[in-house]
Amino acid sequence: MSLPRIAIDAMGGDHGVRTMVEGAAIARRAHDKFKFLLVGDETRIKAALDEHPAMRGASEILHCEDVVAGDEKPSRAIRRAKTTSMGLAINAVKEGDCGAAVSAGNTGALMAMSKLALRTMPGIDRPALAGLMPTLEEHDVVMLDLGANTDCDARNLVQFAIMGAAYSRIIYDYDAPRVRLLNIGTEDIKGTDTLRDAASALQNATGLDMQFDGFVESDKINRGEVDVVVTDGFSGNIALKAIEGTARFVTDLLKTAFTSSLRSKIGFLVSRPATELLRHHLDPNNHNGGVFLGLNGVIVKSHGSANAKGVANAVAVSARLLENDITRRIAADLSELGEDMLKERASSNGNGNGDGAK
Repeated sequence: MSLPRIAIDAMGGDHGVRTMVEGAAIARRAHDKFKFLLVGDETRIKAALDEHPAMRGASEILHCEDVVAGDEKPSRAIRRAKTTSMGLAINAVKEGDCGAAVSAGNTGALMAMSKLALRTMPGIDRPALAGLMPTLEEHDVVMLDLGANTDCDARNLVQFAIMGAAYSRIIYDYDAPRVRLLNIGTEDIKGTDTLRDAASALQNATGLDMQFDGFVESDKINRGEVDVVVTDGFSGNIALKAIEGTARFVTDLLKTAFTSSLRSKIGFLVSRPATELLRHHLDPNNHNGGVFLGLNGVIVKSHGSANAKGVANAVAVSARLLENDITRRIAADLSELGEDMLKERASSNGNGNGDGAK
């Protein structure tokens, strides 16, 4: 099956053009049907393609020297959307020239420009950033929102649950993924009014291809007991960075322990297969590729520090979503949810903070 082209913001990220092009090349070696629009400085892209000649026939270059800086405010980036590599990659999706765009650049700018250019799908109030995190089981857990929306109401959380479940079904071929809301406890009385309203709506929903299992605490996110974790962007971003920081802490702690003495170094050699497995499991490049769900187009955010293998994973994610028509799947699930499901409870409670832990 022929796929729409994937636009690559070749100028974004910490490692620049060579890493982005190499990542696309790695992805194409696994799936030779991929075609690319490489957006960025033509001279630098051509130099990178010299190292991957098989990519030349599958790629077109859109020359652009202007780059969105990592610390640039989204409002300023939006004003330069027509001149930057990120903006032109997104515009290629808007114009139908490409089916998806991948960027390792400024997250806030990518979200702002994507939302303005592509708009949200009918039935979706706000797009959400969804990502994959490792678990003790075979498959990663999908988590959203990871920072796109700091303040959410119950309706937003229900929509996130629908989008996250659709994403999980595509990535892992689940029939009905297990979905839970992130909370400070698993009891029905715990959390804010917003969380309890969202839980009630999901429990009462029919026809959705998911198993809603109530609440999950943050220490259970990586246990493999849930397939989709739903939260607001403020809590989600904190949880994500806490998990990433813990992974780095464990890795650094082991490195220090294994180099502290000759006996420790010998112990490292004996246990090296196990430590290599741990390193592989915790490597963020193996879980790279956050997705802005809820837009009229596929936009994938690669981690800024991702290496070529990580970029390849992000490209593969975008292709998988194109193959399975993620927007159509989300729209179908939304049609199963009654428009008035949240109306009564939301109007009476608003975005109340409830009484927290009880």
